[in-house]
Amino acid sequence: MASLSTAVLGGGISGLSAGYYLLRQFGKPLTIYESSPRVGGWIRTEKHRDRSFIFESGPRTIRPKGLAGANTLELVEQLKVPIKPILSSHVAARNRMIYAKGELCMLPNSPKGLFSTLPPFTQPLYKALWHDLITGSTPAKHDDESIYSFAERRFGKEIADYAISPMICGICAGDAREISVRFLMESLFEKEQKYGGVLKGVLYSRFSGGAKKDSAGLFAQSQPALYSQACQEKWAMYGVEDGLEQLPRALRKYLGEHDVNVQLSTECRSLSFNNNGVRLQLRDAEVPVEHVVSSLPAYKMAQLVKTQHPSLAAQLQAIPYVDVVVVNMQYDSDELLQREGFGLLVPPVEKLPLLGIIFDSCCFEMAGNTVLTVMMGGHWFNQWFGNRPTQKQLLDIAVEYVRKILDIKEAPKFSRVHTLHQCIPQYTVGHKQRVEGIRRYIKTYKLPLSVCGAAYDGVGINDVILSARRQVEALQPVSTA
Repeated sequence: MASLSTAVLGGGISGLSAGYYLLRQFGKPLTIYESSPRVGGWIRTEKHRDRSFIFESGPRTIRPKGLAGANTLELVEQLKVPIKPILSSHVAARNRMIYAKGELCMLPNSPKGLFSTLPPFTQPLYKALWHDLITGSTPAKHDDESIYSFAERRFGKEIADYAISPMICGICAGDAREISVRFLMESLFEKEQKYGGVLKGVLYSRFSGGAKKDSAGLFAQSQPALYSQACQEKWAMYGVEDGLEQLPRALRKYLGEHDVNVQLSTECRSLSFNNNGVRLQLRDAEVPVEHVVSSLPAYKMAQLVKTQHPSLAAQLQAIPYVDVVVVNMQYDSDELLQREGFGLLVPPVEKLPLLGIIFDSCCFEMAGNTVLTVMMGGHWFNQWFGNRPTQKQLLDIAVEYVRKILDIKEAPKFSRVHTLHQCIPQYTVGHKQRVEGIRRYIKTYKLPLSVCGAAYDGVGINDVILSARRQVEALQPVSTA
């Protein structure tokens, strides 16, 4: 398959990773097409001119947990990207808050916290576990349900409202009443379905040894050294020196050094499948290739295939997306926060335009500055902001709630407002079946196409990198005989 000509659509972290794994597995020729003038997708770092602080308009940290976390650390290790670990003992790892019932509430960060009644909850959290134990088996088996419904059924309404719902806001800016339980809690959901309870299933798996995930085949020899270090040193998460955008930049640099062509400002306008492969219609040219790996958002991919495969386009279009406002703020003092931590989330039941606030300067050293990132909108964007809010309107709202929630009365010295349109896919109930249907269609019609990235296999950095790897490794070598 060394002679396979492959096109990768999209120069975000998933597309670049797909290019990396294609290069590693099959060699060249290989071209990555990115419609914008930069790589990285929604990962974007802005360094202030004196370099004393940075703004992240997308993700800023990565978790080193599990198989997907180990896979990313292997990539980071091979690219020699300098990183900044945050240990589990760090304040940003220990302290996570929600704003509810008019006050800032610290979430429990130790087993001891399960036995105290902490606001906004009206009873100790261990009672939620007891609720799961006494609820027993579900009356009927489910293929899927909303994560809110699952949490309310197993652990009670307070957990669904004040723990699960804000967590979903933080992960995908979505409404837990619509998001699939298989998106975040698939293993817990399956344990409940199999054993009649989440806690029963967890305990049974632990004592039977079923909790360990097999990584055989993913890593050639042993686990990556960085992953072993992260486990030994108990990293909770990590960032990248000079901001997370250095990761996609390092990937692009590596690919360029290995003769992979990364074409920026080059949009693919349509795909035409034939017996010899695929023809890509670009602005100024038509390019034939044998295979396409697409990391594009599902709605963009739908437009490329709709003429020849309208049914596939309809399935892709069925994956919804939301708009998110990100407001970065910098203050000259580092003594403005009364409580330190990773940040806070706002439960939707509070009916506020905020999704949450990240305390960037608590996570990483910012040279005497307080740096915050306010996230707003998501599933509720139109409800709160209408069609075309101005940057000033959005900044004013963010400043107002920072003042109200964090008691920071001064205006930020420096700020940046980004409206990220259709940036996060929503894994609504039935998402897993939708993705299986999309890939089944591709396989049935023998299309020389692979789809990877946030639209399908998880929205986190680890998820999209592993998605790219698995789709590339599923490609079968072509016989040259």
